[in-house]
Amino acid sequence: MDKQEHINQILDREIEMFMAVKTYQYAACRDDPDSFRTMRTAQFSVWSQETLARYSLDLKIAAQQNRNLMTLKYARMDNLIPPLNNNPLIDNIVDILITWQKEMTDKYPNLIKRGRPLEDDDTSPTTSFTTYMRCELETYSDQTLANLLEDIRGFRERCENMTEKIYEFMVKGLGYRSIEEADKRA
Repeated sequence: MDKQEHINQILDREIEMFMAVKTYQYAACRDDPDSFRTMRTAQFSVWSQETLARYSLDLKIAAQQNRNLMTLKYARMDNLIPPLNNNPLIDNIVDILITWQKEMTDKYPNLIKRGRPLEDDDTSPTTSFTTYMRCELETYSDQTLANLLEDIRGFRERCENMTEKIYEFMVKGLGYRSIEEADKRA
């Protein structure tokens, strides 16, 4: 199976799970599955074949066990259930992603300010980037976390910001020619 086939398989399973989630907070992307697909495709575009295959297996196993990983993620975001996974790799991954997100804020402030706030804050009803990522990572198997951390380390070794690559893919999927253009128009 090639990379795009893995991504499509993942998206099909995730969309099915996502549409079944009942949340306290309104999620606009539920009204627009195409946007959901664009955003998630961007995220998965930077993952290795191994990480995609492992996460696809996570989704398959969850479905066989009647576990909706999207419901679990949103229940964690709403603080309705205890942590799902205390693997220390989650903290390692989140720390690196926060660093990259801060770099993005400095480089593309207009674009990034339209997204989630970096940290939780009593004045914002929106779940922060940090909480969102932590809750999502808690739904991944230990092997998927290990694979993802390897992918992230590869970006760091190449002195590349993985988050920037995700945004580049995402804004092109939204019709912009570049991330710079998206930032100027934000």
